[in-house]
Amino acid sequence: MKIRLLAVCMAWLAVILNTSAQTTTKTPTNYNPAEAFGPLFYTQNGNEFRSAIGAPGPKYWQNRADYNITAELNEATSTVTGTVTITYKNNSPDKLPYLWLQLDQNTFKQDSRGKMVTPSRSRYGAQGEQFDGGYKIGKVSVMQKAAAVKFTSLVEDTRMQIRLDQPLAANGDMVTVKIDYAYIVPKQGSDRTGHLTTKNGEIFAIAQWFPRMCVYDDVIGWNTLPYWGGGEFYCEYGDINFAITAPATHIVMGSGELLNPQEVFTATQLQRWNAAKNSDATVHIRTEAEVTDPASRPAKQKLTWKFKIVNARDAAWASSKAFVLDAARINLPSGKKSLAVSAQPVESNGVDAYGRGVEYVKSTIEHYSTKWFEYPYPMAVNVATNIGGMEYPGIVFCGWNAKKGGAWGVIDHEFGHTWFPMIVGSNERKYGWMDEGFNTFINGISSQNFNKGEYAERPADMNKIGKAAIGNPIYENIMQMPDGMIERNIGINLYSKPGWGLDILRAQILGEDRFDYAFRQYIKNWAFKHPTPFDFFRSMENGAGEDLAWFWRSWFLNSWKMDQAIAGVEAVKENNKTTGYNITVANLEKMPMPIILQVKTKGGKTDIIKVPVDVWMKNTSWIIRYPSTDEVESVTLDPDKVLPDSNPDNNSWSPQGN
Repeated sequence: MKIRLLAVCMAWLAVILNTSAQTTTKTPTNYNPAEAFGPLFYTQNGNEFRSAIGAPGPKYWQNRADYNITAELNEATSTVTGTVTITYKNNSPDKLPYLWLQLDQNTFKQDSRGKMVTPSRSRYGAQGEQFDGGYKIGKVSVMQKAAAVKFTSLVEDTRMQIRLDQPLAANGDMVTVKIDYAYIVPKQGSDRTGHLTTKNGEIFAIAQWFPRMCVYDDVIGWNTLPYWGGGEFYCEYGDINFAITAPATHIVMGSGELLNPQEVFTATQLQRWNAAKNSDATVHIRTEAEVTDPASRPAKQKLTWKFKIVNARDAAWASSKAFVLDAARINLPSGKKSLAVSAQPVESNGVDAYGRGVEYVKSTIEHYSTKWFEYPYPMAVNVATNIGGMEYPGIVFCGWNAKKGGAWGVIDHEFGHTWFPMIVGSNERKYGWMDEGFNTFINGISSQNFNKGEYAERPADMNKIGKAAIGNPIYENIMQMPDGMIERNIGINLYSKPGWGLDILRAQILGEDRFDYAFRQYIKNWAFKHPTPFDFFRSMENGAGEDLAWFWRSWFLNSWKMDQAIAGVEAVKENNKTTGYNITVANLEKMPMPIILQVKTKGGKTDIIKVPVDVWMKNTSWIIRYPSTDEVESVTLDPDKVLPDSNPDNNSWSPQGN
């Protein structure tokens, strides 16, 4: 058998030496098939915590943090004063001798690490604003089974460590931490929380407003990256009950369900609020004309608004006497209902702006619920304020001066974040693309869906994008932490490039059916849990039935370029008659992609030939054999410009030009 095998090998070698094989090309190339399609992609096997299929394993665990918060807003001093009680459950198999909490407001202290690391502009207060930023921590206590626990604590920048005298036991032990605190709300802080002056009063958009638990997970243990301002959040899930005391002239909207509408609305407003729960059309709870009418608010000094959100990773709220308030019913696929709410100042009202806010909220929530995963919260509240766009469970803050497609776009984007990262709880502070990029991707589909494409964007010219952005060394790798990126690059790195990549994966590589099925499985598997990038990669590969290591390497793990070129078009003749053409396509850069080839003949025929990416597994060029007795007039790669080719100049051939 060995002698026969050797003879076969020698015969095959002779064929190679005497035949023009697919792998030969005279065009210099940077492409290396072994590098793109190398088999050793995953560095770890699946295990009982995170399975090889990309889903949580049978012993996946996640800790839990429940919050009870009482807070009061002082409008005159822009101060929030509160008490938070955190019930923390250790479901991990590890003893925990200490706990870590997030104190995000401390990034506004003059000596914070974030102040040093991130350019100030609006990230650390409005230009020229000086204020005493950060938490003023009062009493801290720790209890276990109603008994006081000995501990010491340390505040280090935007983190607090609580060192327990006795470790928190594994597999279900619980501890309660109670903290009194206060802080001054910056005018505009980190693009995510602040207050806006309008002609009818201040609008307070309150977020990152209470000490929260850091996540302890099976990947790196305690996730204690400071809040520098560029990266966003990684939070533990639990139930959040919060009561907000504000001037009675204010309307307060918050995450989750408003528990006591009968105590905080006028009788007329309560009637309208209840009517909105059964109306597909927008109901005006408080009209523009009523904003300046004292009778539109209860005649009291203060009111306490009570909210509850279940199985959520965060909560936020907004408060103002300037709010116009609208609402309508959201219809969910299961038959459940939610409530679309829009709160805006009169300056932002009107059909060209947030007067259509409820319509926008209702449409986007219903679409994403049907397409991907059902919306889990009792309300979806849009607030128009001086935050350009920021998302929290059940509530979003959007730029007050947005108009028409801009207003639709910011509402659609911020509520798209309900799915990433509010439902699929990825680590935004490390992997910003797992929420911003995924969300940008689903926004494109949503925009096509809304009102027969009223605000649909034109398809992107991926050739131009490939030339300018894909593989351009001025942009960091997608996997880089957001805080490690030049701030002006974040829009491309975290939003656009991952979104473009998923568009290509869906439309050009897997097809809509396979992609959508796998993507829905990923969302379902990781709903209210904490996936990593490799959980996503595995989930998509398993759900779609495709090895996509070449794609993850090219697009996410590296910043590779793509450049396919027509290296030659040669007529094939038999008895001096043309019977077809050999069209050679060369792959000149590191990124492989499928081949999309358009051939036009003089007789008026146009063919689109699609060749799967697999041909690049062992070749740097590929010959496409096109049978035709008609003369070929032109050959064009990627005629619709759906691939990120960095050099479109070598994508076409014609007899006149060659």
